[in-house]
Amino acid sequence: MALTHFDGKGDAHMVDVSDKDVTSRVAVAAGWVKMAPETYDIITEGRAKKGDVLSVARLAGIMGAKRTADLIPLCHPLPITKVAVELTPDPDLPGIRIEATVKTTGQTGVEMEALTAVSTAALTVYDMAKAVDRAMEIGGIHVRLKDGGKSGRYEATAG
Repeated sequence: MALTHFDGKGDAHMVDVSDKDVTSRVAVAAGWVKMAPETYDIITEGRAKKGDVLSVARLAGIMGAKRTADLIPLCHPLPITKVAVELTPDPDLPGIRIEATVKTTGQTGVEMEALTAVSTAALTVYDMAKAVDRAMEIGGIHVRLKDGGKSGRYEATAG
């Protein structure tokens, strides 16, 4: 299988999607931010000095999805019809689990938008709590689900 963002000479290019069918497309991505138990308590109890960490991170994730084409050089600008970002405290991590769902009706998928939403939300959690915990770890960012278009449905086997 060839990489689609390179032409026959090996030069990077934007993939031509003009011959693709317009279909409903959805992607779900997930990831997490691990932190010290004390940081987890500060966030979940609403004691962060910068404000409501989870609400701000949710908005940042939505904004990130909408700006994906500005951040990733070869992504197409898409008419996004839905972005939902869920941040779920997990005391066993300890930390915050993040899931983003992005939908569109178009000629290309929204996996990059979902991944960008999760990444932006995770970075925002870090930014808002770094004053108390610079050792936080961001990870596990992956596509859980992709559906619509010629390649059909993809679901991750775990995670």
